[in-house]
Amino acid sequence: MPHDDDPVALAERFVVQGAKWLHIVDLDRAFGDGDNRDLIGRIVTRVGSHVQIQFGGGLRTKAKLEEVRDLEVARFVLGTSVVTRPELVGQALELFGAGRVAVGIDARDGMVAVRGWRETSSLFARDLAVRVAGEGVRTLVYTDIGRDGMLSGPDFVGAAAMQELSGAGVIVNGGIGSLDDLLRLRASALAGAMLGRPIYEGRFTLAQAFTALLEL
Repeated sequence: MPHDDDPVALAERFVVQGAKWLHIVDLDRAFGDGDNRDLIGRIVTRVGSHVQIQFGGGLRTKAKLEEVRDLEVARFVLGTSVVTRPELVGQALELFGAGRVAVGIDARDGMVAVRGWRETSSLFARDLAVRVAGEGVRTLVYTDIGRDGMLSGPDFVGAAAMQELSGAGVIVNGGIGSLDDLLRLRASALAGAMLGRPIYEGRFTLAQAFTALLEL
């Protein structure tokens, strides 16, 4: 499945294959090169009645949050800008409600990575998880940078510890490379996992993924 497919057609294809959630990142917005609100709006119009959409990318200020507040998506994902702008969590919760806010936690060797993974902060990922969960965030998206794109399995141990400490549901991102990883996910009781590269590269299909998750 090519990466350069039309995004709307690709979203429709995933829905036909049984997807119940889509994760969309606006990379232009994330890198400060414009935004894709119109395109995302078209995706929502075409598939929003069949699938829930999780959206992130460049949501670093209250003004940026307000720009997307009318997008009819199920969940907005804040990035690690919440490290330098801790007030952003409360602002997002006020605008969208707790059920529609997630925080993405990107970590390198257990420490939060910021500024597009270019810098490593002095903040432990688990401490950030506990902090934002204490403010009312119910969902965390955890990425172990060292495993992202490696297809060698995500950090299940770190994710499970983060979920237990924070009380929030943790979705693992990056590292899933096989159906065995999905079996481990099912056994872990984590909130979920994001699939990208293994689907695009044809390592397994969505149908096979759903079957694996139902095997236990």
